[in-house]
Amino acid sequence: MSEIDKLEVEAERDPFKDVDFAELETSLYRPRTFLSILFSWIVALMTFMALVPLFAVLWKLILRGGKRLSLTLFTQLPPAPLEHGGGFGNAIVGTVVMVGIAALITIPFGVLTGVYLAQSKEGRLASAVRFSAKILTGFPSILAGVFAYGAVVLITGGFSALAGGIALAILMLPTIILTSENAIAMVPAKMKEAAIGMGATTTQTTLMVLLPTAMPGILTGIMLAVARAAGETAPLLFTALFSNYWLMSHGRVNIMQPTASLAVLIYNFSAMPFPNQVELAWAAALVLVLLVLVTNLIGKSFSSEQLER
Repeated sequence: MSEIDKLEVEAERDPFKDVDFAELETSLYRPRTFLSILFSWIVALMTFMALVPLFAVLWKLILRGGKRLSLTLFTQLPPAPLEHGGGFGNAIVGTVVMVGIAALITIPFGVLTGVYLAQSKEGRLASAVRFSAKILTGFPSILAGVFAYGAVVLITGGFSALAGGIALAILMLPTIILTSENAIAMVPAKMKEAAIGMGATTTQTTLMVLLPTAMPGILTGIMLAVARAAGETAPLLFTALFSNYWLMSHGRVNIMQPTASLAVLIYNFSAMPFPNQVELAWAAALVLVLLVLVTNLIGKSFSSEQLER
């Protein structure tokens, strides 16, 4: 019998002929099966215990903050200590403006740095920049506020939205750099090679192939950085302080004056002995959580889009 005939005979044999199915049956008397089930239950229990505080906080925010939610909260200014009603419209505007300033600073630098790191890979400068970005991800937020206080507040002579935006930019930058690098590194090498093979320059390949393909991942990093910056309090205490007035004056946004933010408003009002201010703090906390949640969901949708590609 030739080798081909032997292979055909082997292929026709039942591949499960020599398998003892009794050995594959699940039984709690087997140590491996018992340990697998035991550890599965332990992991499920630990997961449930980790989720309890999260849902407890959300439930408390909905109960306490939901009572005061109304459209007037978004259009009125914070009340005086003995006044009733009021809102935190200026704090929402201030938060959006300062996060916007930080985004304008960090997005161009962060994305371009991510492109450089992805293209340079293991160069000495790239390794140093990558290491620094990873260190900055754990940078205490209060130190970013102290740095911005010394670099901006003392030089300009006052607290301002600009100083707050610079402090938030320091916290946003490493997230955008690292996620941009990872998103660009995930682009298939064949796409880059095809563009180069068609005569495209390195700049054209980056602008027309790498960045458009990696854009969902880059936007995910931007959304995550924005969500983190929106909830920061300590940097803004040193840079933007707080204000009971609108950021706009005479139809223009004045970013060189003390600016209200949701995080600082919650910090200030939650410690006051007046029930109205405490209720506003709960409502502001609920609004801030919803803003961060929506931002994270947007980032998650971008991430899912990149995975589908």
